[in-house]
Amino acid sequence: MMKLVSPLLAAIVLSACTTSAAQTSEKTMAHSDESQQEKIYPRDEHGEVMPFEAEKNATKAVDAALVKAAAKNKHALIVMGGNWCHDSRALATHFEKDRFKTLLKSHYVLEYIDVGMKTENQHIAKRFGLEGTKGTPTVFIVDGTGKVLNLDTAPTWRNAASREEQDVYNYFRNYAHDGKLD
Repeated sequence: MMKLVSPLLAAIVLSACTTSAAQTSEKTMAHSDESQQEKIYPRDEHGEVMPFEAEKNATKAVDAALVKAAAKNKHALIVMGGNWCHDSRALATHFEKDRFKTLLKSHYVLEYIDVGMKTENQHIAKRFGLEGTKGTPTVFIVDGTGKVLNLDTAPTWRNAASREEQDVYNYFRNYAHDGKLD
């Protein structure tokens, strides 16, 4: 009898893992190294990263990112989006590439904030000077004093999936070097 239950149980577990809803609700796994905590996020069926966690306390997460960024003389990079949004996932997937990881690790403290269907955590957008998230992702670059450096372009990322990778990289590199490219 046990031999029949085990394959059946395994089939149920494996089938649950392939659904999009199961992937969305999957918790992130954290691996720490000495310098910072790096998270491994679930991916959708196309391999795009899904980093937005609905259960996260957005205010605490943003506060912690700002404090950490100021302490390390970096910028906070606050990405507001949703796992349902192709452009949000595309930007997060860019950030998983080696050259982006190197840039971000050196110059930014990255925090993903889930906005639900653009109805959740809108107080974060208001905190940084917008009325809310009209499109996703909305991307704030905040310096160590709490000043938003890219308020004029923060809400313009809803086409992130169609942007050239080099243009995306140059945008964040420009802010990392305070507007001075190497």
